[in-house]
Amino acid sequence: MPDRPLTLFGERKLDSPFVFTAFVALAEKRVPFELRLLDLSAGEQRAAPFKARSLTARVPTLEAASFAVSESLAIVEYLEETLPPPAHPALFPADAEGRARVRQVLGWLRTDLPALRRARPSDSIFFERVTTPLDDAAQKDAEKLVGVASELVGARGTIGADWSIADADLAFALMRLHANGDPLPAALVRYVEALWQRPSIAAWVTLERPAPNAVLRR
Repeated sequence: MPDRPLTLFGERKLDSPFVFTAFVALAEKRVPFELRLLDLSAGEQRAAPFKARSLTARVPTLEAASFAVSESLAIVEYLEETLPPPAHPALFPADAEGRARVRQVLGWLRTDLPALRRARPSDSIFFERVTTPLDDAAQKDAEKLVGVASELVGARGTIGADWSIADADLAFALMRLHANGDPLPAALVRYVEALWQRPSIAAWVTLERPAPNAVLRR
């Protein structure tokens, strides 16, 4: 890894679950990094300098000296390989089965539960909550999320024996419900509220965000 700080490119609203994952991973690794925010509504992600870095013109993108990589899953894998434990805190369990479970959860949360993500968008966590009841499709997604989360977390308070990056992503998904007043089992309420206070996650939650519907000036 380079001696100079890494640069993480994100979006100005700071409500992206994918930028969240990369930010938390960097904070967990306890390395200095700069956070640069792009105004996606103005198309800054398509500007030539950023597109040259990102390749896919998407955030998050992590820049490390002459190398840059986008996509949150690639970023967390890169950080785990280049800043490995024990010198840096682990993002993945040490055992193959545990790592596979973490990758399963990360992949699942990015490709499933579409109705819930539409009904409880990530901006409702940080800005104005949604009071509309869940429709049938979103309710089925919520029940699936709660069922899987209850099975994963159990009585431990984490997905595995220790915290992993999948716990951050699962807490974000559950917060779509909890922040909007949708019911969760008591064990999952304790889980998500405890994780929301974890220093790496709290650092994200407490970042200054623009007011809802504010005009972002470049």
